[in-house]
Amino acid sequence: MADARARSRVLIDGPDRAGARAMMRAVGYKDEDFKRPLVGVAHSWIEIMPCNFNHRQLAEWVKEGVREAGGTPVEFSTISVSDGIAMGTEGMKASLISREVVADSIELVTRGHLLDALVCISGCDKTIPGTVMALARMDIPGLMVYGGSIMPGQFKGKDVTIGDVFEAVGKHAVGQMSDADLLELERNACPGAGACGGQFTANTMATAFEALGISPAGSSRVPATDQRRREVMRQAGRRVMELLKEDVRPRQVITRPALENAIRAVMATGGSTNAVLHLLAVAREANVPLTLDDFDRISAKTPLLADMKPWGKYTAVDMDKAGGILVVLKRLLDAKLLEAQAITVTGRTIGEEAAAAQETKGQTVVKPLREPIAPTGGMVILKGSLAPEGCVLKVAGHRMSAERFTARVFDREEDAMAAVLAKEIKEGDCVVIRYEGPKGGPGMREMLSVTGAIVGEGLTDKVALITDGRFSGATHGHMVAHIAPEAAVGGPIAAVRDGDSILIDPQKRLLELEIKPEALRARLATVEGPKSVYKTGALAKYARLVSSASQGAVTSL
Repeated sequence: MADARARSRVLIDGPDRAGARAMMRAVGYKDEDFKRPLVGVAHSWIEIMPCNFNHRQLAEWVKEGVREAGGTPVEFSTISVSDGIAMGTEGMKASLISREVVADSIELVTRGHLLDALVCISGCDKTIPGTVMALARMDIPGLMVYGGSIMPGQFKGKDVTIGDVFEAVGKHAVGQMSDADLLELERNACPGAGACGGQFTANTMATAFEALGISPAGSSRVPATDQRRREVMRQAGRRVMELLKEDVRPRQVITRPALENAIRAVMATGGSTNAVLHLLAVAREANVPLTLDDFDRISAKTPLLADMKPWGKYTAVDMDKAGGILVVLKRLLDAKLLEAQAITVTGRTIGEEAAAAQETKGQTVVKPLREPIAPTGGMVILKGSLAPEGCVLKVAGHRMSAERFTARVFDREEDAMAAVLAKEIKEGDCVVIRYEGPKGGPGMREMLSVTGAIVGEGLTDKVALITDGRFSGATHGHMVAHIAPEAAVGGPIAAVRDGDSILIDPQKRLLELEIKPEALRARLATVEGPKSVYKTGALAKYARLVSSASQGAVTSL
């Protein structure tokens, strides 16, 4: 058995630590609290969005579990930036950067107060990988528990999500939705606390980390406002104390086989392209080799099984009713595609957890192996003259045929959005949005406002959009993101001009600018991109330190 107080006893034991104890007594700690391990309970509560709005209550339940199991909980908060609220504005530049700040702040609190273990509560998109990055970095006993999905809204008798609102903007712009209907949808799409309800980025990453094993099996399925959520959180608090006593650490869980399971879960559910960035970043923190090519290799062997929004029929709540992500993992286990021996924070292997899945009879969310939605996974990695380091195409629910498009080039998202709303984008166009990468943005904004408007205008499979920025998990259509190298560092996307022919060929994994190589080199030699307006502060610092999207857009010295 490990010394459960190996870290915290340095902070609070002995006569020389009387000052530390005195300050802790001021906020309610008592003699008995000092004799128990200090367990961090980290969350990202914020009063502007539903995704994390329940975190204070969730933390109270985790703390109940920690105390029941003999620990002293230490609650603290990190930050969050709402992708859905910031989308389409300058504020979206802060979103991906917040992932690094979440990880850094959890690290600093944990180091600064010599905490013995960690329970990290996550909600909105970047808090989920940020918390797991911190767990991998600190490598003290701990786990991540997702705060749960929002319930679906209701509009004209149908379940709706925030993705429907963004697409409604496009419908409204072309006269297919009235002012009154748009307002009614807006008022009803998000009925309470919880993260966005489709297989968007939040639920994608919750899925991935349950499959990886750093979240307790079955914990991600329970909606945010469901009465079962209290016991999920209390159990997380109790379980972290067992991990502490057994000295089970995150890097024992975050292994190469476990990361491959996470990728398989993303591909089998048609999840968000953001999973590529986030799993690359987690792998780096855990010192596990992982590349873009691994995603393509795994996707090619993984059937698409879950019929989930934004491209499919069902919400995260429907997945819960079907039996949760464990039903998908059971399918992968039966197909011998799951690395079954990978351990999880429950103390059981992921194979054992998947084998015990309870599937609801007659459910139609997760298809049987003999009838997959598609024989391969929900995204592919493309390379070629436009993306020498690679890029990501989400193909879930869409055809895989090669197509040519005519470039319409924009150097920032707002200009592209204005063109879409002005009905200037026509069938056969490829909207090119550049200088929105990790350095060029800076911050690699998501493009849901633009992609949602394109879908809403009925152009889903009639136009393409390519960018060195990102897409929301709610994005669907003929969309290519994470083009690397990005325009700001001289990537070939900087050389694209209006009228150029662009080939997107998912089968051959190609993204090509159809000009001669010497013409491409000549254009790049004369390119002068826009100058960044961020000279100081967090965005400027990030631009100096961030790596390529092909490496997870992580910051490093």
